This record gives sequence, structure tokens and C-alpha cells, in this order.
Amino acid sequence: MGTPDFAVNSLESLIEAGHNVQAVFTQPDKPKGRGYTLTPPPVKVCAQEHNIEVYQPKTLKNDKAFEILKKLNPDVIVVVAYGKILPKNILDLPKFGCVNVHGSLLPKYRGAAPIQWAILNGEAKTGITTMFMDVGLDTGDMLLKSETNIGENETAGELHNRLAVMGAKLIVKTLDGLQNGTITREKQNDDESCYAAMLDKNLCKIDFNEDALQVHNKIRGLSPWPTATAVLHEKNVKIHKSKCVKKSGNPGEVILLSPLTIACKTGAVEISELQLDGKKRMKSDEFLRGHPIKIGEKFN
Repeated sequence: MGTPDFAVNSLESLIEAGHNVQAVFTQPDKPKGRGYTLTPPPVKVCAQEHNIEVYQPKTLKNDKAFEILKKLNPDVIVVVAYGKILPKNILDLPKFGCVNVHGSLLPKYRGAAPIQWAILNGEAKTGITTMFMDVGLDTGDMLLKSETNIGENETAGELHNRLAVMGAKLIVKTLDGLQNGTITREKQNDDESCYAAMLDKNLCKIDFNEDALQVHNKIRGLSPWPTATAVLHEKNVKIHKSKCVKKSGNPGEVILLSPLTIACKTGAVEISELQLDGKKRMKSDEFLRGHPIKIGEKFN
């Protein structure tokens, strides 16, 4: 059970490891792009390439999905970024339970956006946790963990891709351990938990009156979506990539053009990729050729 790109690695990994993937459950196709073309989720595309049966129920709350699963009679259900809550009758169905691949070191960052919030909060480390699912939100017993350092300039998109690969390796290791009886389940300490809420565009506005590190973490934590933004020449500008530098000036002020550098409350951020609303993403030197900026002008 999975939906976005993050889950594709795990599905492919299970297939390559020789597991009999009987079926894939994923979200319904959704309209995308300017033409609102009905587009299948990445997991569906992957499953169809491997001739695996695909189910796309709108809800799991009625008996229909449960009856399908009952007939399939799975040993285990692997859940990776599916996007639907599993009811108790489904959680209790498989012999080895429902096992989730989660993009954080639980119990920290339970919830929908663990990768982005780890960066937004300036964490130095994160990882993958596999866990038994229960009726709570990412509260089940932990199985295995894999840890990684977060690069100082690494974006959420880049970390997402690394964790997807790590998760794919860890789920195979987890299933082997469950089958062999070599994994000890570990309860989560709720006192150590924190919640990684879903991202929305209200988070996007950059405040250059914050320290450079806070601004930098916002830029990389919201890249590639929903993307940190500022206003220049009364136009919205999305800022995709940055790094912290030890320079100073008035908050929001352009203090260097090559490379494009904006002062913060303390320190400054060097901007390497940005994008005007409705235009393509570009390197800062390319952007400046088409949209001249003077030293002393302000991003708000």
C-alpha cells in the first residue's frame, strides 16, 4: 500500500528480493497539470509494469476493501506513504501484521511531513524506521532503524530521494527478520515524540529578520514544495537553494550580486537557485541577466 515516488523504491525492492507481491493498493488517479489530465500515482505505474494487480479504493472504511484483502489473505501488508488511515479490521488481518516504512527516527516526527520538518527544525540526523502499525498515528512498535546525517545544504527533495532508497533496503531486512523471528519489537516513548504536520503555503514566506540559519533551513526544508518565497519588485519569487555565509547588512537587503547574497538579522544567505512565479527555475546568475537587481535593493 503506497502512492508517491517515495513508495516506488520499496515496491521495487520487495519484487527484486523475490517476495510475492499479490496486489498493490494506491490512491485513485488524480487530475494534474494545466490540462487536468487524469494521472495515475507512481506506485500504480510501477505495479502495472510488473503485472501486479492494482486496487484504488476511495475509502477503506467500508467492507469492500476488507473483503478484497480477506480473499488475498496476505502474510503481511507493507505500507509506505499510502495516504489513507487503515481501520482496525485491516490492521489485524495479516499474519505478520501491517508494517510501515516511516521517514524519521521515531518517535520523533510522527505525521505527514517528517522529512521536511527535520530540515525546517535544523536537525543534524534523521533516518528510516520500520514499525508495526496500530490505530494511532505512527505510534506502533518499532522494528528496525537506519540513520543518516543531513547535509548542511541538503534540501528536503534531496533527502527524500536518499531516504526512499534507505527505506527500500530496510523493509526487505525487516521482512527477513520477521520471517526468521530475529527482530525484537520496541515500544515508542511518547514523551520523546513530536508531530510533523502536513505542509501548506502559509509556511512559505521568508522573514529576513530571522537569523541566516533559520532562513536557510526554511529554504531547503520547503524545496521543492511548497517552496520558500519572498517579494522583489512587487513580484513573488520562489527561492529553491541557498547556503549560509558570514556577511552582514540590513535584513532583506541585497549585499552582493555575484553570488546573489541577501542579508538576514545575523549573517546572510547566498541564493543559488530561484524562480519568478509562473516562470522556470534558474541559477541566480541566469536570473540576474533577465531581471537586473541592484545592491541595496530589498527582498521582503
